[in-house]
Amino acid sequence: MLQLVNTGRQSIHSYSEIVGKEAINDLKRLAKPLHNLRVLNINATPYGGGVSELLRSVVPLENDLGLKVEWRIIAGDEQFFKVTKEIHDALQGGHNYLNRQHDRETYLNYNFINSHEIDPDNYDIIIVHDPQPAALLDCCRSRGKAKWIWRCHIDTSQPNMEVWEYIRNFVAIYDKAIFTMAKFVPPDFSQPEVAIIPPAIDPLSPKNMALSHKMARNLLSWLGIFPHEIFITQVSRFDKWKDPMGVIKAYRLVKKEMPDIHLALVGSMALDDPSSWATYSKLTVEDRVDPNFHLFTNLTGVSNVEVNAFQRLSKIIVQKSIREGFGLVVSEALWKETPVVAGNAGGIPMQLKGGGGFLIDTIEECADKILRLMKNEDEAHALGVAGKKYIRENFLITRLIKDELELFKSLL
Repeated sequence: MLQLVNTGRQSIHSYSEIVGKEAINDLKRLAKPLHNLRVLNINATPYGGGVSELLRSVVPLENDLGLKVEWRIIAGDEQFFKVTKEIHDALQGGHNYLNRQHDRETYLNYNFINSHEIDPDNYDIIIVHDPQPAALLDCCRSRGKAKWIWRCHIDTSQPNMEVWEYIRNFVAIYDKAIFTMAKFVPPDFSQPEVAIIPPAIDPLSPKNMALSHKMARNLLSWLGIFPHEIFITQVSRFDKWKDPMGVIKAYRLVKKEMPDIHLALVGSMALDDPSSWATYSKLTVEDRVDPNFHLFTNLTGVSNVEVNAFQRLSKIIVQKSIREGFGLVVSEALWKETPVVAGNAGGIPMQLKGGGGFLIDTIEECADKILRLMKNEDEAHALGVAGKKYIRENFLITRLIKDELELFKSLL
């Protein structure tokens, strides 16, 4: 069977103090006619990315509202995930091609194997996340009684057309497709029907829950980051689209004026991203030669709680993405009133509409904005406060659940 992810239990009423009782009552009213609705979420990894973080909160909360929601993981070998990473990069505009017949056979073979572990008649709605399992519906013996949704979490506004045309054949037969932004919908995509639902953060998750400065400092001291040190942080996968090498170059420019500044790159190694190891190896070279540069991963003891501490104690959070689906870390940082300097890419600008920081396009701009905020603490504080207000109003998990419940209702 596809691996079932245990998400535990959460209560929707726990969010009343944050979003208000009226918002919780609205969710309960929306969920009432969907009682016992059977929903299956399928993706490629249980940890190490925005999709898994979303599902870890959405699944138990929708269950608490009376639905019957599952989250399962597809199986695949190293070659399969290498191919799907190529597809992922190509859909974001990379120069990747699936010229080799072997690559296409690998992709279809594992989708075929995984599809035979699904009985669509056991569910009312099946949500397939991102390109890795996109061919599941095409490979299934029957689509059954379920409504099928393809949820695309990446920026496909300018895809590599050869790879997109290949994947489009699989996703065009779904009943619905969800994108983060309207501009992410490829220009030639007319089927299936499209819904726009941006992601959101869970303010009560270990990564975002209230954490005292004393506890945060203790957590980072265990990792070798000490209270007297002034540091900036980027939290992301070790992925070329997150441009970690560009962050290091910007940090070096800043260091010319502020020699005591530290940089922390905090990343996660996911099951479905084998190329991250190559990027990580490049970064370890920098880690060995610069005592003010710090490299941390989920494999070296950095969990969501430590990330929480980094985002609270950093003077600035950097997210220098070149391509970005949404960039949950931007909302996470702003929720903690930490200002952000981020790439003008994907879903990042929509998170900074209410203030919160600066959008940049170059390494020099990145360094300039970091220095500006470092030298103007009042401005940095004001941006952080404005950013949190905007995130509270637009990008919390309760809004995402409301969007999903309305979508389920429309499908049925």
